[in-house]
Amino acid sequence: MARVPYLAKSDLKPADQDLLAREINLNRVLVNSPNGARAFSRLGGFIRNTSTLDPRLREMAILQVGYLAKSRYEYSHHIKIGREFGVSDDDIRALMAETAGHASKLEPLAQAVLAAAREMVTDLAITDETFARLKAGLSNEHLTDLVITVSFYCGVVRLLESLQVDVEDDYLHYLEEFPLPAE
Repeated sequence: MARVPYLAKSDLKPADQDLLAREINLNRVLVNSPNGARAFSRLGGFIRNTSTLDPRLREMAILQVGYLAKSRYEYSHHIKIGREFGVSDDDIRALMAETAGHASKLEPLAQAVLAAAREMVTDLAITDETFARLKAGLSNEHLTDLVITVSFYCGVVRLLESLQVDVEDDYLHYLEEFPLPAE
């Protein structure tokens, strides 16, 4: 159970009810701070709707963050979202393999994106080698958007885990299909 209440539209001022256009548990927790929820949504909205980074690569980077952080909420939600943006089941299996140090059949740019996300999660920054691999396939704008995306989702997983946001029942099957690594 979350550490702060899950709010409903009826709990909010009329001017803030739009914040629950999607009544997922993350949003229901965030609206405990309506101004915080709006700020959070602006950057999240940029990443999802305005960034010019390839959406499949974006979602693979987000999945990598969720997988490494063992964030059940983030990972399960972005399996669903990732599929909507072209992430295949083989891509997810490749992410799992690469995280375990095994080879995959992913194209070099996707491998570099996953490596960058892993490095940012575990070592704070992208290595020079991985950065050079990314520069070979991404523009400066796309590269910056990738770093913004991974940075944002490093924060999102910490928010989810600190507030103990529950995974909705509709998303649990993704965790069975693609389990997170064991503790």
